[in-house]
Amino acid sequence: MNKRTPLAVIAMSVAALVAMPLAQAQDTAASTPKQVKQAERKAARAKKNAELKELEKNGYNPAGEQTNYPQNLQNAQAKVNAQKAGKPAPASAP
Repeated sequence: MNKRTPLAVIAMSVAALVAMPLAQAQDTAASTPKQVKQAERKAARAKKNAELKELEKNGYNPAGEQTNYPQNLQNAQAKVNAQKAGKPAPASAP
């Protein structure tokens, strides 16, 4: 480069050259067994949290009174299953 090349152009060129190998290294590092396991755990946790939110929307309260625990959970699950099947929700037991 000649003496009149702006410093910003040189800096951007150097940054681009440095960033390319770093980006490629991150792509290959993303598939390490540890990161794959972390991603799987994160996905499983998100799925379970979504399921719990569905149950809570349909009447289950995990922090509430647990005297009717299995029945409360089963009622909420029946409502969720009915919604997924497109049927009206069953009447809940007392």
